[in-house]
Amino acid sequence: MIKLITTRFIGITSLLCDGIDRRILIRSIVDSNIFRLKQKKYLFSGWILSFYHLKILSFYFLTMVSVCLGSPPEKFSLVWKYNVPQPIFSSVAVSSGSVYFGSLDSCFYALDIASGKQLWKFKTTGEIRSTALVENKKIYFISGDGNLYCLSDSGKLIWKFRTKGEKKVDFADYHQSAAVLKNGLLFFGSGDSCIYAVHAGNGSLKWVFKTGDAVHSTPAIDDQAVYCGSFDGYCYAISIDNGALLWKFKTVGHHYFPKGEVQGSPAQTEDLVFFGVRDYNVYALDKKEGYCHWNRSFSKGWVLSLTILDSVLYMAGADERMLAAVNPNTGTEYWKRSMDFLVFGNVVKMKEELLIGTTMGKLYAIDLNTGSDKCVFSTSGYNKSRLKYFKENDEYRDDIYSIITSNEQFLEVECELGGIFSTPVCSDNYVVFSSAEGAVYCLSYL
Repeated sequence: MIKLITTRFIGITSLLCDGIDRRILIRSIVDSNIFRLKQKKYLFSGWILSFYHLKILSFYFLTMVSVCLGSPPEKFSLVWKYNVPQPIFSSVAVSSGSVYFGSLDSCFYALDIASGKQLWKFKTTGEIRSTALVENKKIYFISGDGNLYCLSDSGKLIWKFRTKGEKKVDFADYHQSAAVLKNGLLFFGSGDSCIYAVHAGNGSLKWVFKTGDAVHSTPAIDDQAVYCGSFDGYCYAISIDNGALLWKFKTVGHHYFPKGEVQGSPAQTEDLVFFGVRDYNVYALDKKEGYCHWNRSFSKGWVLSLTILDSVLYMAGADERMLAAVNPNTGTEYWKRSMDFLVFGNVVKMKEELLIGTTMGKLYAIDLNTGSDKCVFSTSGYNKSRLKYFKENDEYRDDIYSIITSNEQFLEVECELGGIFSTPVCSDNYVVFSSAEGAVYCLSYL
């Protein structure tokens, strides 16, 4: 019986895939004698089915039709949403059943991942654009007040390290550096133009390295060096032991960004380190010598988001509005796809799919091998406000430039849309991410 029914449904969906007009097919199904009501049971081609069996068949049929018509079934389901008073640009951190993040309201929050209820809140005196690091029941993050904080997992201050001050370079300087831990030391950059190494146990200074401008990229670390970029237009390799300069690489620069500011955080393989730069380039640099193995130039804008997963380099663009999977050794593309809007967070892997958000307020699940969509989740801000700025197909309205007249206003629109400037975090079957509407979302992912 099951084999026969499965064959019939596959036959129907095969017809759909062969291009038969959908309206004709749907009408034929409705008008046919496939389903007949008889004594509170349902007759399917001579078989008597209970209501329970019909529900199973209906789900199977709708799933097959959805796949054939190019609209995969929804995999994201909202578990909870938590709102704060100001935008969130940093990514969340998840550890031991808790979600940690900071906001532009100067507060750092801890939530229960299962319920979304607030566990505690810690107040600083500056905007928090830094993603937290959680290690050994301690939480480290940087605030706009110029301090690196160390908190216990109950929200109590253990110590804080004072830099020479923090600054926001311009409206598009969305993130602060995040701390990276290795061998008991925390490495991070600061708006005071310095890269620091601080003891994780007590917050004392190990060494400091001075660059020529703000350092808001998060360092990449190996056994020998700390790799980090600066708004002075240089990519740096610094000795992990004593902070001495090993090499520095000068970016090319661009007509609009002549310094070639290094805003993106580096990614690395065993031999190469990759930087996304405001001069519309991605550079693949030799980790030992600092020379460029290859670079990729883009025509429309920055490509700052770089991630290494399973020996593949994923590059995501802001104004370039694309995601590409490339060979990290050569820069050769495996695949490339449009993202329709700006991307500033990195991709993460969950099961056999990639997750990434855009500043339109959409989180995508993407096939790892082809780059095609599996499903999409839209933020509340997008659902509420998108037609104020976009047509039904998500293209800009024809009068958009009379609505948005400055870069700063464009950022305000992205916040209103619930734009995702962050990297999602996967924990068990949960997907947790922050949005610039001032919200943290927790989704189940099936």
